[in-house]
Order: sequence, then C-alpha cells, then structure tokens
Amino acid sequence: MYSPEEITDISIKMGAKKVAKPLLTKLILGFIGGAMISLGYLAYIRVIASIAHEWGSFASFIGACVFPIGLIVILLGGGELITGNMMAVAIAWFDKKVSGKDLVSNWAIITLANFAGALFVAYFFGHVTGLTTDGAYLIETATVAQSKIAATPLQAFVSGIGCNWFVGLSLWLCYGAKDGAGKILAIWFPVMTFVAIGFQHSVANMFVIPAAIFEGNATWLDFIQNVIPVYAGNVVGGAIMVGGLYYLALKHHD
Repeated sequence: MYSPEEITDISIKMGAKKVAKPLLTKLILGFIGGAMISLGYLAYIRVIASIAHEWGSFASFIGACVFPIGLIVILLGGGELITGNMMAVAIAWFDKKVSGKDLVSNWAIITLANFAGALFVAYFFGHVTGLTTDGAYLIETATVAQSKIAATPLQAFVSGIGCNWFVGLSLWLCYGAKDGAGKILAIWFPVMTFVAIGFQHSVANMFVIPAAIFEGNATWLDFIQNVIPVYAGNVVGGAIMVGGLYYLALKHHD
C-alpha cells in the first residue's frame, strides 16, 4: 500500500486526468460505468430474489457480495463513474489542479453517460430479456425500487452521504493498492458494506427505479424525487467526507 499522503497525491493526479480526457472518451467510459454498476445491481436482484426472505439480513449480505463486481470492472478495466469522480475531481479542484468549470462539466458529462448506461441495462437486459419481469425477480425489483422511493428527501440525502463515503473510500484504497488483488479487495469491502447497510447510490438507483418503471411499478416523478437528494448526498459523501477531509488533513500544510 502507498501511504495516505501518497494516496492523496495519486488521487489529485487521477482527478486531473479524468478532466483532461476527450469528450468522446468520457461519454464512452461513462456509459460503460453506468452499465457495469447496473449489471452489478442486476446480479444482486437475481441472487437475492432466489433466497428465502426468512434469511433476513443474511440474504442482503449475500446479494451485497456480488454487487461490487461493477466497480471492480470500472476501476480495473476502464470506466468512469460519477460517484468516484465526485471524490477524485473534487480533490483535484481543492488542490487547484482543475477549475470549478472543469469540475462541473466533468460531473455533468459523466452523470448523463452513466444514466444512459443504466437505462440501457434496465431496458434491454432487464425488461427485454425478462430478467426483471418475471416472478420473484419482478417482485424483488419492485420491492427494492419502492424501498428507495419511500425514503423522505432528507433520508435519501443522508443515505446518499453514507453511500458515497464508502464508495469514495473504495476508490481511495484502490489508488493506494499496488497490485490487482489488493485493488479488488480495496474495492470489494467498502462497496459490499454500503450495499449491505442499504445506503442509496444515485447510479444504482438510475438502474433499479427505471427497471421498476418499465414494469409499471414506479413513475418518472418517483425517480426524479429520489435521485436528486440521493445525488446531492453522494456529492457530500465523496467530495467532502473523503476528498475534502483527507485533503484538509494531509495537504493543507503544503
């Protein structure tokens, strides 16, 4: 592992690199990022729907164990995910390596590309192929989506903070690991934990709520009312609780 001070420098450089990528690259990698997170969530639904609900939180834990594959693919194989960029680009901005305009532009582009990837998976892999339309899988998709929608705006916001505190840390620890196995472990544990707890991830919700909408179990208004506070909470969790606090602790003296 690199030291926390070294991880800070690596994160700043990675944030600046994310901003410097060409638009087409951002759009393609952002689409991949949204799709991979959504496929991880689809795997979660397919696994947990077949487990007896009498298993309770242990069933959620088993589902949470498969979800991190999405972020593992993104960080090791290539991809852009807005929740990760909320940490990396923010810390580069704190260090004045990118402008505020660069930060907002990057976040906007990656968010839209992630949304496109999430919708693609929800519609084609969920609805068209029937993976979220039949029996227990439809029930689980609707149940998960409704549990997200049921949160008040304040609950969704605070839950978003908790989620991206963990996702930001997974990115932070991934940057700190020196080999592939270390990076996988660094990603897996924090992501598994936020899913097991039930915190809300804006891009994951961009998949599961539309998946429920396509089956008539939610509305686009439900989606908008959920994703805005969750997204805002994700910003605080990634940019402030990870990027901001570590930057303040480790780089403020430079």
